[in-house]
Amino acid sequence: MTARRSTTAQTCLWRWRRNPLRRRSDRAEAWIMLATWLFVVLAGVFAGQGAAGAMRHAIAARGADSFAVRAVLTENAAHSAQPVSEYGGGTVWARARWTALDASTHTGLVRVRPAERAGTPVTVWTDRAGGLVTAPVTEAQAQRQAWLVGALAGVCAAGGTWACGRLVRGGLDRQRMAEWDREWERVGPRWRRTIG
Repeated sequence: MTARRSTTAQTCLWRWRRNPLRRRSDRAEAWIMLATWLFVVLAGVFAGQGAAGAMRHAIAARGADSFAVRAVLTENAAHSAQPVSEYGGGTVWARARWTALDASTHTGLVRVRPAERAGTPVTVWTDRAGGLVTAPVTEAQAQRQAWLVGALAGVCAAGGTWACGRLVRGGLDRQRMAEWDREWERVGPRWRRTIG
């Protein structure tokens, strides 16, 4: 394993040493790959931090527009015609009434425990107009979401930068192959005459 690693390092570094067989394209490839790896790191870090910051800002803005309001159930939850929600942790939908910040009255379906009775106070989350919204996420959930979005953006940005560098390197390889073909067309016939 160590021998393979040192051989790989020597193969990568030979383009930087003085060598009579080194071509301009080899030097260009060395600089391109160095720049590619530098940009991979920078793109990953900056894209990740930018996306995480944007996500934190969006979550904070959403939380700032959510208000906890006291509502009152207008029907018994057990007699509600609404089925138990799949992901609600054993809750059912029941109709409730609440007053928004602008003093307008609203009604809607809210999740409650099945045993709740009409007249029971519950807390609902609304926007400024009084429409129901989901409860804001906790600080830990916000950090986790921002971290995941930042990591995904960083990986995508770094991967895209690396792919661009590989495309440029592939172009250099095609150019070298074409140069070798032209050289062989010039030198090959001479070898055949000396061998034959």
